Amino acid sequence: MKLYCLSGHPTLPCNILKFKSTTIMLDCGLDMTSALSFLPLPLVHSTRLSKLPGWISKDGSTQLEKELKECSGRVFVDSVPEFCLPETQLIDLSTVDVILISNYHCMMALPYITEHTGFTGTVYATEPTVQIGRLLMEELVNFVERVPKAQSATMWKHKDNQRQLPAPLKDAVEVFTWRKCYTMQEVNAALSKIQLVGYSQKIELFGAVQVTPLSSGYALGSSNWIIQSHYEKVSYVSGSSLLTTHPQPMDQTSLKNSDVLILTGLTQIPTANPDGMVGEFCSNLAITIRGGGNVLVPCYPSGVIYDLLECLFQYIDSAGLSNVPFYFISPVANSSLEFSQIFAEWLCHNKQTKVYLPEPPFPHAELIQTNKLKHYPSIHGDFSNDFKQPCVVFTGHPTLRFGDVVHFMELWGKSSLNTIIFTEPDFSYLDALAPYQPLAMKCVYCPIDTRLNFIQVSKLLKEVQPLHVVCPEQYTQPPASQSHRSDLMIDCLPPPMSYRRAEVLTLPFKRRYEKIEIMPELAESLVPKEIKPGVSLAMVSAVLYTKDNKHVLQPPPKPAAPAQSSKKRKRATEENPESQQCKPLLSGSIPVEQFVQTLEKVRNIPLLPANIDKCGEGEGGCDRKI
Repeated sequence: MKLYCLSGHPTLPCNILKFKSTTIMLDCGLDMTSALSFLPLPLVHSTRLSKLPGWISKDGSTQLEKELKECSGRVFVDSVPEFCLPETQLIDLSTVDVILISNYHCMMALPYITEHTGFTGTVYATEPTVQIGRLLMEELVNFVERVPKAQSATMWKHKDNQRQLPAPLKDAVEVFTWRKCYTMQEVNAALSKIQLVGYSQKIELFGAVQVTPLSSGYALGSSNWIIQSHYEKVSYVSGSSLLTTHPQPMDQTSLKNSDVLILTGLTQIPTANPDGMVGEFCSNLAITIRGGGNVLVPCYPSGVIYDLLECLFQYIDSAGLSNVPFYFISPVANSSLEFSQIFAEWLCHNKQTKVYLPEPPFPHAELIQTNKLKHYPSIHGDFSNDFKQPCVVFTGHPTLRFGDVVHFMELWGKSSLNTIIFTEPDFSYLDALAPYQPLAMKCVYCPIDTRLNFIQVSKLLKEVQPLHVVCPEQYTQPPASQSHRSDLMIDCLPPPMSYRRAEVLTLPFKRRYEKIEIMPELAESLVPKEIKPGVSLAMVSAVLYTKDNKHVLQPPPKPAAPAQSSKKRKRATEENPESQQCKPLLSGSIPVEQFVQTLEKVRNIPLLPANIDKCGEGEGGCDRKI
């Protein structure tokens, strides 16, 4: 059993598990941090960005001047943003049988894999994961395609040129594997390969293994996966949460008795309390609005935004913000808000109960009805007519490199009355802000990550008690910025096995047993003999029949009747081996001393031809066997 690691990002995993003749890909996350190396794509022409000076190397070379621009001491690529794909050379991806998706954030690389590697298998995911994943991909494609850029930068990627660049471009890895965004045609083709599954549904893979999705408690439809045969069990835990939010709670019981537990997708901010971050978000928002400023919240169109809107619903009246407009701007804003209300069976119990009253499970439905929350596909059209300040704007993309957020950064960045509040933990907020410097607007970092922290992981591992734990190497050592915090790492016995990008692990257990079914007529013929108290043994002569990785013992074929038409005697070697009668089998341990004594006696008996002839004569012949 082997594990191939194709991604170096611990919360955007992509691994391949080879288990019992099946090749299973576990998630296909897309690392978008590479987009931070590019200039933003403004919806409206930006004089500031267009006048940025080209980068000139220390030796005075200007060959990269058109590709690279300098802003406040940082160098950025002036091209359409590109993304870091999972490894495609470590293993032939056309041999992958199935892809298991744990949540909608971990499927963003799916079109690259299904449409460009020769993949012909099946993808398994829950319905909310597929539908919301489609929205995220659609939004990404829309953001990139509506601001086309003619030039494509490639010269800076050559090793000789990259060595001369300042950090972080100098340290960027696998830059030649970076790719531009896919198209909606590729998105639709990739999603057509997905088969929908429900929690606890058992799916047979070629009769070899069985996979089962379990609720992970992190997002709508998010799943952990059980991959098991009759005698082995592997648990894949990715992006899980034990906090009480809007999704169904995490199923921990089914993870018990695992031979191997693959653990990834833990919180990216283990020292921050999500509840505390939500409180800071609300208080900073209120302070800015009371001061006459606007609040910008870069976010994804699904996930944390549902919880933020719910908290604001409870907060705005008490804070005196009931007259302040909230705007949600995204090409998929309307679909996202509607989907959150119709996936009732995937919600926690309290929200499911509301559906049967009937009431909308999320309060943002009431915010929309009272015109406190308005949603728009973009800043153009109706939004321009309805726009009032001060206000709160939720929009994407969290990288600040594309989407409507770029327009608001240019619009509000020069005023210290305004505030940008970062709630998504996927990107460094300092790197995100770099191309907008110098910046007058206030910046508040309130990352909200409900995924498992190291304390919760420690309790979980003690409860489910896997024999072996496998995790990214980032989880086996404290963060570089807090090297003294030994509590910010996975601590278990035996110590976890770690992996990094482009590494292959041989998992530390071997398959020892295989299940074989026995036909009823063969079972009836068995005569067990007790060899010691409680243990019986029966001799079996049978034919092993294997099909679709399932094994069946069948009775041996009966010997064929001798042909009467032919008088010529056939040699034994000419007989059909399948029709030969099975010889009796010997079993048990050999008494060595008695066996040696018998051999000594036989060795002293002369075996002359005459004796051999006589041995065969007489009634019954000789029954001595050597």
